[in-house]
Amino acid sequence: MIVFEQRRQALKESLRARGLPALLVSHAANRWYLSGFELADSQCNESAGWLVITAHGGDTLLTDPRFEEAARRVWPDEIVIYSSRKMEVVGAFLKSLNPPALGFEPRSLCVRDYERLREFVALTPTEGLVEDLRVIKDADEIRRMEASCVLNERVMLALPERLVPGMTEAQASWEVERLFREGGASGLAFPTIVGAGVNAALPHAEPGQDRLPAQGLVLVDAGGRLDAYCSDQTRTFWLGSEPSDRFRHVLALVREAQRRAIEYIRPGAPIAESYHLVRRFFEEHGVADRFTHGLGHGVGLETHEAPSLSSQSRDVFRPGMVVTVEPGLYWPDWGGVRWEHMVLVTEDGCRVL
Repeated sequence: MIVFEQRRQALKESLRARGLPALLVSHAANRWYLSGFELADSQCNESAGWLVITAHGGDTLLTDPRFEEAARRVWPDEIVIYSSRKMEVVGAFLKSLNPPALGFEPRSLCVRDYERLREFVALTPTEGLVEDLRVIKDADEIRRMEASCVLNERVMLALPERLVPGMTEAQASWEVERLFREGGASGLAFPTIVGAGVNAALPHAEPGQDRLPAQGLVLVDAGGRLDAYCSDQTRTFWLGSEPSDRFRHVLALVREAQRRAIEYIRPGAPIAESYHLVRRFFEEHGVADRFTHGLGHGVGLETHEAPSLSSQSRDVFRPGMVVTVEPGLYWPDWGGVRWEHMVLVTEDGCRVL
């Protein structure tokens, strides 16, 4: 409970610094980060509840009767219960606060709700107020993420014996999920990616009925959620006897690019340069046009969160960030190779989890 209160206090400081009297928190991961209440919503058009965090004074959790008891177990402050008249109840409550302006999260508040709420209060869009806090993981979050990553590594180490030539990509995906569940994960961090042969050229391949080859490559990108926190790893396996010379060569390029990027990561280093140094390396070997995505991304309560390891980043690496480093090379007529580690930025460099 104390850690959630500390996070709310940090958010209050941000609100005061921006002259914003309150923030309506509607993004599910942000809600949990600040309260410990309901990490996920059941579907995109149905919310388990919202938070109102004030710059000065108390905070409020708004939810419906299905979640009332769960809310009271974790939330020490005021709770407002709504039912089918959600927007009328929520709107009247927000109006009673009489804020000159109420901040909201545009990425997670739908237009319908926005239009209804602004009948009651003046709404001010914000960008990343809670996400900026989430970028830097505290000691407990790092402990949880290390455990989640350990489980992911165990899954990847077990896969060579589970990836049987002739099984479908969908069957392979189920084996991955089974391993995570048996290892204690509450679920997958994201739908498992399995691409066999030429399907490995699709960075986000959806497992289908194509079969794993007796001799060829298979790309698996998978993650689990353990103790609320996500993991994310990619490995590209070779099934059959000796890997082809082309596979060995491409894998060596990808692994070397990854090594160089990880070696670069340290506090204060511009994030965009990690992407550029990998791209320059691939340019030197004539394959830069086959590197078609960013170098990586932050991981935590969500699989993809700030920071982005892209050419457009204006941020620098800071201690407590947890990011992926996942260069890949892809050819539609052959397949692709990606290799991914999760990396913690430390006080004097970084550490592969």
